[in-house]
Amino acid sequence: MNLKKSVLVGMSVAMSFLFVGCGDEKEVAEFNKPALYWYQQIANSISHGNLDKADSYYISLKSEHMRSPLMPTSLMMLAHAHMNAEEYLLANYYLDEYNKRFGEYESREYTDFMKLKASFMGVKDVYKDQKLIIDSISTAKVYINRYPGSPYAPLVNTILIRLHMSQYLLNENIAALYDRTGKPDAAKIYRDKNKGSVVEMADITPPEKGIIGYVFD
Repeated sequence: MNLKKSVLVGMSVAMSFLFVGCGDEKEVAEFNKPALYWYQQIANSISHGNLDKADSYYISLKSEHMRSPLMPTSLMMLAHAHMNAEEYLLANYYLDEYNKRFGEYESREYTDFMKLKASFMGVKDVYKDQKLIIDSISTAKVYINRYPGSPYAPLVNTILIRLHMSQYLLNENIAALYDRTGKPDAAKIYRDKNKGSVVEMADITPPEKGIIGYVFD
């Protein structure tokens, strides 16, 4: 079973527990359970939107059954659940955990894409997240070089263009601010940063939702 099918199976298991009643808080304190028990509790918690409890059950699964064949799917279930909840740092944590332990070349093409997507979606404020934008541009370029025939390449290229647009608009907005405050030399520094960019101002329509916009709507 390939990685994507494993994730779908795992999410199906999660949905199968949708109508199972939540246990009380003492469940998290339980120990010495079979791997399947912890896996089912993770799935049940995800289906009820209780990601804190799902994280706790994962710790129990990892502590008691580190070599369980249920570990890979559990990690991907949690990564997807946190991404859906817009908790991108935690999503990346689980993707990193997956890559460290199960990241063969075939699966890394997918998990590296998911990590890039999580980083991109994690850009909330271009003024505060400048380093994240720069790092994500670098990551997207590495991905395209590493997986030139990837089915995710069109989305990665879209992400890369959006990031370049964000960087261009950010520099232009800062330059305009310096123009308004009578500091033309500082404005020139930021406009010079846009020279040689893969995008130009004529290519950009500032999105209503913010500079980044949404690729995955």
